[in-house]
Order: sequence, then structure tokens, then C-alpha cells
Amino acid sequence: MTKTLAIRRPDDWHLHLRDGAMMRAVLPQTAAHFARAIIMPNLVPPVVTGAQAAAYRDRIMAALPEGMDFTPLMTLYLTEDTEAADVAAAHASGLVKAVKLYPAGATTNSASGVANFDNVRPVLEKMAEIGLPLCVHGEVTDADIDIFDREAVFIDRVLDPIRRATPGLRVVMEHITTSDAVDYASAQDDTLGATITTHHLVINRNHILAGGIKPHYYCLPVAKRETHRLALRRAATSGNARFFLGTDSAPHTDANKLLPCGCAGCFTAPNTMSILAQVFEQDGALDQLEAFTSLNGPAFYGLPVNEATMTLTKTAPTYPTHIDTDDGPVTVFDPAMPLDWSVT
Repeated sequence: MTKTLAIRRPDDWHLHLRDGAMMRAVLPQTAAHFARAIIMPNLVPPVVTGAQAAAYRDRIMAALPEGMDFTPLMTLYLTEDTEAADVAAAHASGLVKAVKLYPAGATTNSASGVANFDNVRPVLEKMAEIGLPLCVHGEVTDADIDIFDREAVFIDRVLDPIRRATPGLRVVMEHITTSDAVDYASAQDDTLGATITTHHLVINRNHILAGGIKPHYYCLPVAKRETHRLALRRAATSGNARFFLGTDSAPHTDANKLLPCGCAGCFTAPNTMSILAQVFEQDGALDQLEAFTSLNGPAFYGLPVNEATMTLTKTAPTYPTHIDTDDGPVTVFDPAMPLDWSVT
């Protein structure tokens, strides 16, 4: 029986750090385990220019506790007013590693997102030309589309037409939640990747709704049926280079999670690696954990793998149930199962 597992230090290819007091509280939780992370730009106001991304990066680095080794990989928030020249300049400087597409109104702080996709075509064409990836929140927002169907509809109506119209555009399907997305990503060429979150490997929609509403399991895209969760686990544990870790760790204070219209997001940074080791062991795939967390993401983004290593040990982990912030406590995701792996 495996007692210890050494892997290259992992990266997180989808992370919300927020800003200000919240960022200062949650940043150490990610930096303790992850060498790099793709930082989401959906602040208020959003990070839409290279100058704003540089300022945000500087705030992150100023908040990083002394002695911690962590590199934020910055992104720009795509709007219908985004200028292709600014995107290209930010990429050429080495600052920006991706551009984030939010359909307007799809999730937290997405009001400035894209409603008419034809209006961003020049930016997408420039991104294809320079090799800058597009990270996509893949849900339509039409009121007549059931929330559990919005990812599959997005693939058909938006994502596939964009990729066909923009040959060579590198796209990351972020936080996929359905077997439809797994099948689509598996069938494409190497210009397409897909991230899978920790929580979507663990929970299905029953965890949110059965026996009473569990607001700390509410996320967007919302968790789907068990058949979809199992498809995600097969993809994550397969070793297929199309799939890699993006936690979508998204802290909200408990007060905001528990509102009558509560915020979407699961805060998984403190215990992701323990949960993933448990999941991969359950599926007989511990030998694929390094590919999912440490190898496939850098390969897609054209970055070197981390030289440092992480060791996981077969012992029950300890982590806080919540993180205190100046704005109030943030509850840590509960995997609803015993965990047997610790980061040492």
C-alpha cells in the first residue's frame, strides 16, 4: 500500500484571490501548496487592461507572506470594448498569460462580460495569431435555458462556432461539469484544454439540494447529476493531457453565502491536494495525480513544470474549517468524506 507520494509541485489553473483584506487572508492558503496560479480578473471593477493587471499582480506580491514561493499568472477580463492592441502588448510583456471570457451575467462579477460575441472577434483573432489562450466560462445565460443545461448549450451555440471561426485559437474550457464537456474536449485537437475543479469531482446536485439546501456547496457552474460527476472523475484520473486542475477556489464570507440570494463559490484552497489524493486513490489512479495537478497544465500553457516537489503522506490531514478575514469568516469546503492524505 502506498504510504507516501512525491509529485512535482502543483499549479492551479483557475483561482479567485479577490482583493484587499480577503486576498490577504486567502492567498497564503494557495501559496502553501501551489507554485503558480491563473488569477481570475473579475474584480470590481474588473481587470481589463495591461496596466490594471500589473497593478493587481503588484498587490498580490505585496500581500504574499515572506518566505512563500508563489507566482501569480495574470489574465485580462474580456469586454466588448477590449482593444486587441492592448491585449497583444500585455502578452508581449510577459505579464498576461490568458484572457477570460465571461458571458454577461453568467457568474460572480460578470456584468461586464460579453453579450454579443461578434464584437470580440477582432480580439480573438489577434489572440489566435499570438498564441494567447482564451479561458472560457462556458454557460449560456438565456432565461429559457435550464441551469443544468447551460454548459451543453454553450458548447453547441457559442464555443464550437468560435473555435471554427478562429482557427488556431487556444481555448481552456474552465470548470467543466458535464459528460458533454468531457466528450467534446476529448474529441478535439491540442488547441483545446479543460480544467476540472476539486469540488466537482466530489459533489453532485444532491449534495446541494437533498435534505435541505447547503449553500456552501452552491457554485457556478452548478454541480450536475451523478453521471456527470463520474464522467469528470474518469477524465481527471485518465492521464489525458486535455484535462488539468483548476480549483476555481472562490472565497465568499459566510454572511454573503447565507443571504437569501447567496453567492456562488466553494473555497477549496486549503484542502484541495488532500481531497484530490483521496479521489485518485479511490479510483486506483494515484499514478495519474501528478499529470493532472502538475504536468498537463504547464504543457498546455507552454510553461516549464516546477522543479520543486510536494510529498503527500498517508495520514489524516488537519486544516481549518474556516478562514478569518477582516470582513468575516470564510468556510472551507467540506468534502463530506474522511481524508487520509496530508501534504507534508
